[in-house]
Amino acid sequence: MKALYKASATTTGGRAGHVKSDDGLIDMKLELPKELGGKGGAHTNPEQLFAAGYSACFGSALQFVAKENKVDIGDNFDVTATVGIGKHPELGGFLLEVVLDVTLPGIDEETGEKLINEAHEVCPYSRATQDNIDVTLNLMV
Repeated sequence: MKALYKASATTTGGRAGHVKSDDGLIDMKLELPKELGGKGGAHTNPEQLFAAGYSACFGSALQFVAKENKVDIGDNFDVTATVGIGKHPELGGFLLEVVLDVTLPGIDEETGEKLINEAHEVCPYSRATQDNIDVTLNLMV
């Protein structure tokens, strides 16, 4: 693959540390959620950042497949990514899961299902997670 764009970020101190992108647009403290044994509080965590990236990327994939299918989804659609983290039941360590809730106002259910399934095939985040984590696709009607 020839990369069309590259992004870089460095985290110091792990989940309760600090993350900064190479261009400085991301520059924030991280905090371990209470549910994982941390203090929680007013700072983000890797799961929130992953959810933000996945939902944005999946939204762009939806726009791409809609255009390919000559379907106008407008710009009033949304994708909510919910990222869960839990302990691996057999191997130790941790696993992720993702639920993608997609709202496509004005699009019939059959077309909406077709678009989200096709978007899941072309989205780079979906491809990266394929056969690695459970991803559930929901069309919200």
